[in-house]
Amino acid sequence: MNDQVLDNVRDLLPIIAARAVETEEARRVPAETIAELTEAGFFRLLQPKRCGGLERNPIEFYESVRAIAGACGSTGWVASVMGVHPWQLGIFPKAAQDEVWADDSNALIASSYAPIGKLTAVDGGYRLNGRWSFASGIDHADWVLLGALAVDADDKPVDFITTLVPRSEVTVLDVWDTIGLRGTGSNDVVVDDVFVPAHRSLRNFVHSRLEGPGQKVNKGPLYRMSFGALFTTTVTAPLLGTVAGGLTSYVDAMADRMRLSLGGGRFAEDQFAQIAVARASSEIDAAILQMDRNIAEMYAAASAGAEIPMELRLRTRRDQVRGTERALTAIDILFKTAGGNSLRRDNPIGRAWRDAHAGSVHVANDVERTLALHGKGAFGITVEDNLI
Repeated sequence: MNDQVLDNVRDLLPIIAARAVETEEARRVPAETIAELTEAGFFRLLQPKRCGGLERNPIEFYESVRAIAGACGSTGWVASVMGVHPWQLGIFPKAAQDEVWADDSNALIASSYAPIGKLTAVDGGYRLNGRWSFASGIDHADWVLLGALAVDADDKPVDFITTLVPRSEVTVLDVWDTIGLRGTGSNDVVVDDVFVPAHRSLRNFVHSRLEGPGQKVNKGPLYRMSFGALFTTTVTAPLLGTVAGGLTSYVDAMADRMRLSLGGGRFAEDQFAQIAVARASSEIDAAILQMDRNIAEMYAAASAGAEIPMELRLRTRRDQVRGTERALTAIDILFKTAGGNSLRRDNPIGRAWRDAHAGSVHVANDVERTLALHGKGAFGITVEDNLI
């Protein structure tokens, strides 16, 4: 594996960390950070080679995401979500890819996938209307992927479709004011009767079948992988990175700290602090090992031209939601033993705790529902879900 992009990202980590407070206060990632990540090649990792991308193994992408999130959770979240969109565009029709990247191979894409919009069929495509929430990184985007329901003449839903719309044709509403992931700029977007040509639409049914018109021009294994695996792992990877960064901050802060109560003494010599570090680090390692194993197996199957088995797809989702659970377990252990200073807004341990819990409420982290899907598969019951 060529680690040049990861090396470039690591060079940026000190300055990303130094901007963490600024990022929270501004409620968006600084434009300078996005420009630096672009220059580092990060946003090209999952972009098709034919469109100026690197088309790399997603393992490299997730490792880079975790590194960024370790320095700033909000930056890691935006980088991860916007970084996976070139992969999805790679399975759109060729005309859509060319429209986005022909003149600017660095064009960036935001999204809000919930099927809140309404699509009405017209000659050559659709008319799109709606308001969406949680469009992370929208301030930096050139295009937006938006979920919508196509309706028939009686206004009844007939299909679930992802549409691609220029940023210039959406209105952004500045509503993002949260307790965690404050710096992601995940604002609302509104679309008012915008025409979407057919080539800028993709049925979600295609995702579940691991197919897409873009596979005709992007023939590499990356574009034969599961949307349910890549997208949901994209949600958990920054949470694990954020918590790993919180662990590093914890060890650094506590190494020379002296207790003012409970008999005094060095905090690092307290057996309970030592156990907290061991438990938290084990939870993080277990999650990363499982998730990387599953993505690696899926990529290997796609590389061999083999069918990706449903058992692997279900296991990937099982371990992804468990990865989020493990991240929360780890940061809760650290937060509870770090002391009152973690309550300060500029404290990196407290920030990691807030960011991890904020990211855990994403729909991709619906733990019980996802675990039930895995259980159904284990019992031989047919599983149908767009995020598998």
